[in-house]
Amino acid sequence: MVYSYSAPFETGKLKVSEIHTLHYEVSGNKDGTPGGPGGGCDEKDRGFFNPNKYKVIFLDQRGSGKSTPSACLEENTTWDLVKDVERLREHLKIEKWHVFGGSWGSTLALAYAQSHPDRVKTLVLRSAHGELRWFYQEGASHLFPDAWEEYLAPIPESERGDLILAYHAQLNSTDDETRIRAARAWSKWEMSTSKLYIDPAQVASAEKDDWANAFARIENHYFVNDGFMRDGQLLDKQGIDKIRHIPTIVVQGRYDVVCPPTTAWALKKVWPEITLHMVPDAGHSSREIGTTKLLIEAADKFASL
Repeated sequence: MVYSYSAPFETGKLKVSEIHTLHYEVSGNKDGTPGGPGGGCDEKDRGFFNPNKYKVIFLDQRGSGKSTPSACLEENTTWDLVKDVERLREHLKIEKWHVFGGSWGSTLALAYAQSHPDRVKTLVLRSAHGELRWFYQEGASHLFPDAWEEYLAPIPESERGDLILAYHAQLNSTDDETRIRAARAWSKWEMSTSKLYIDPAQVASAEKDDWANAFARIENHYFVNDGFMRDGQLLDKQGIDKIRHIPTIVVQGRYDVVCPPTTAWALKKVWPEITLHMVPDAGHSSREIGTTKLLIEAADKFASL
């Protein structure tokens, strides 16, 4: 069962560059152990953390959520985000914290931990991110052929050899109609495939133009640039050795087609000290029963560290 949660006791804006200002929220116990995710704020995510034990910190990364300017791609790289997380830690005067991230957030959490291993108490990761070709070019398409047709629709047949690149062009079009149509289709594809049982409400969220525009543009921007990392960078022994001492739990849906289990398994192979839970009846979403249960148990286990 998720924990009950209340409104944040602190919300703030942190200017991190001439362009970007980040939105953050702090909830739970003012004197609790600090930690939380690093993607976009969703109040439901507070339910993973015991509010009596945790000081829960949420951050909207550059261009997302309530951070401004929305959907801005300039000065927006993985390493900018890593610096932002560290700036927020310093701003809040936190010595060390628990880091919790899912999907792209798991990549950001690993990048931050390898950059600042002395500032991370523990890691809780969900759906280790990777396998872009499988999800956006060919692979998941065979499992969701109906949703795939809608994903393909905005892209001319002659441009379908590299769908991430083709979407990049449309998501950065100066024509609003072209850009929004592409943003809706990109977002709907992920929303349609994120759970073992499709959630109509989640799929409908892709119809919200402002949300879809920011979600699709930022996600595609990172993927067309390979996450601003070389292939396998975060799995290198040199990087893993920096964080090998950090207690880490990874929760992975067995039937996650967005971030297939192969990436979590690759992490386990190079870092056998982690605890890897394969959820037998879950996809990608943190909102599936088995995944939610294990994420809460992980946070509970680490609360006293």
